[in-house]
Amino acid sequence: MQPTDYRNPQNKRILGFSTAISLVVAGMIGTGVFTSLGFQVNDIQSPFAILCLWGLGGIYALCGALTYGELAATLPRSGGEYQYLSRIYHPCLGFLSGWVSLTVGFAAPMALASMALGQYLHRVVPMLDPVWTAAGTCILMTIVHSFQLSWGGRIQTGFTFFKILLILGFLAVIFLHAPKHQEITLMPDGNTLNTLTSSQFALSFIWVTYAYAGWNNAVYISGNIRNPGKTIPMSLLIGTLVVTALYLLLNLSFLLAAPMDKMAGEVEVAHVAAEAILGKQGGSTMSLLISLGLLSTISAMTLAGPKVAEMIGEDFTFFRKLSWKNSGGVPILALLCQLCFVLVLLLTTTFESVVTFMSVTLILSTILAVAGAMVLRIREPKLQRSYRIPLYPLPPIFFLFISFWVLGHAFLQNPRESLMGAGILLLGIPLYFLTGRRKDQPATNPTK
Repeated sequence: MQPTDYRNPQNKRILGFSTAISLVVAGMIGTGVFTSLGFQVNDIQSPFAILCLWGLGGIYALCGALTYGELAATLPRSGGEYQYLSRIYHPCLGFLSGWVSLTVGFAAPMALASMALGQYLHRVVPMLDPVWTAAGTCILMTIVHSFQLSWGGRIQTGFTFFKILLILGFLAVIFLHAPKHQEITLMPDGNTLNTLTSSQFALSFIWVTYAYAGWNNAVYISGNIRNPGKTIPMSLLIGTLVVTALYLLLNLSFLLAAPMDKMAGEVEVAHVAAEAILGKQGGSTMSLLISLGLLSTISAMTLAGPKVAEMIGEDFTFFRKLSWKNSGGVPILALLCQLCFVLVLLLTTTFESVVTFMSVTLILSTILAVAGAMVLRIREPKLQRSYRIPLYPLPPIFFLFISFWVLGHAFLQNPRESLMGAGILLLGIPLYFLTGRRKDQPATNPTK
């Protein structure tokens, strides 16, 4: 392996629109939609409020996607928030965001997806240990993506296509059988307004933000996307709209299929829903298919995550080896580093605690990036922008409002996990000053 020369763009932009949109769709449709409802119905018993949660989540993600589209078109270097915050604010702030992405941003969703995969497979084959199944899956996916970057893009597209077919098939089965099985009321009742303004609604929204996380996945590989100024904004917009529609239909199907008390506290809500409609064998079959579908989420995180570490390696002497690539263009050491973080999370934490502290850290990073788009508009109005945020400044303002609303309730109701997430972010401060930025690497280069 040879160290990457960040000044040589040759053969970098080899991935197209299909890979970009598959990263967005697969990154979003993972464990969240197949697990969150079981925790939400513990506190919210109104189907109307549940669907409002997921609809609000879609609007929230769409506002973020529209804003990130402008950032990606204006600053088309790989790295996501790491690149944006370094360019807009200061390299230290960018490093903190990159540190979060390196330790939590991709490792945690990858761990959560593999945890859910292990749980679903355990339902089918009880002898399989969920944790070791999860660990083995992550190791296997890392090996698959370690050869060629272009192969990884094609594999990701194939996994995502399979997942969409799986979801459409699941929806068809549920909607064909559920109306005869159970009736629910989708209209608001006298307590709906109280529910929508309650702290339980805000805390349940944390699960929704976790489920929608991934709407920005394509920006992390901007440097490898052809025509990023058009490709990335379009992939973020279309991917988010598609996933929002699927999420609303999936949650409606779960509510139609099984009583809320049966789903309360359950991680595998899709299994519960399928078993209620199709019996034990049908539930087992659906669990197996969902396990296979979760491979696309694990694959998306495996492909996109190491790009942040690669950019940090290009910019910081201490982490330089993370930028090394093999002959296939894969940052192999960054890939292995991410796998190590995933395995630590799998062996030391629980599903719920990972969701909370991951959501807090990621929301903090996206707040700074979305606000950064507004700062850049004011500070550099003449900067070339091939894509601009529609209805500006409404999307970023709405995104910031919802983000602060969720963070406030998270710190009040779950202070331990929230402080843990903030602590991971702050841990990056001494690391920044202990590691040396390469003086020949301009953090503010917008055209990388």
